[in-house]
Amino acid sequence: MVDLLVRRRRALRHYGRPGAARVRLLCFHYAGGNAAMFRDWPDRLPPDVATVAVQLPGRDTRLDEPPHVRMGPLVEELLEVLDPLLDEPFACYGHSMGARVALALAHALRARASAGPRALFVASSAAPALRRRVRGWDEPDEGLIAYLRDLGGTPSIVLERPDLLELFLPALRADLTVVATSGAPVRPALDVPLRAFAGVDDHEASVERMAAWREETTGPFALEAVSGGHFFDPAGVARVLDVIAATLTGPG
Repeated sequence: MVDLLVRRRRALRHYGRPGAARVRLLCFHYAGGNAAMFRDWPDRLPPDVATVAVQLPGRDTRLDEPPHVRMGPLVEELLEVLDPLLDEPFACYGHSMGARVALALAHALRARASAGPRALFVASSAAPALRRRVRGWDEPDEGLIAYLRDLGGTPSIVLERPDLLELFLPALRADLTVVATSGAPVRPALDVPLRAFAGVDDHEASVERMAAWREETTGPFALEAVSGGHFFDPAGVARVLDVIAATLTGPG
């Protein structure tokens, strides 16, 4: 069992200069991904937004920790790891699997009567209410690899080298299992501004499949199509960051 302080150090990546920040942006990566996908975000966000990326177990600096396969224990760990950061204003961004994790975290905070996020940003994730089947998680490795190829975004060197796949696939399968088994719990909608982003070329999480995120909040909702596929292209990422910046640094 890894000590809590060690887990916090491994799990949280503080990118940029948080000293002048007045709101934290907690970022949750996609299935099989890691916190490094957010390392360049401070370059495009104003200095009063601190980027804190969460690294889930089973990868990178947490490779020696078993990955989660159920949403409940994953969120319980996040509540422990993130506790010191939740005493100041924060927002959440989740990409693909990360969108479902951010949503579950927001509900867990509400259940504890704790302060929730100022805003929830979700990307590349079909709305939970659709209850769409998750591909790959319960298939042989060949099916999981085929799913990766369809999504795009995975470097070809990873897909072509068995030694790299041996390191990569267990965390990916575990992450997809989290999403596949979490379902769409029946619970009151959140009361938080929610902004959703869909890649115009993303067939897994199209604009149509993300529209039902509207059901997850009674607060303001907006859905925007951005350029690129499941992982967006540079222009799509830039648009997402522009929206986040405007939302978090605007009036109120």
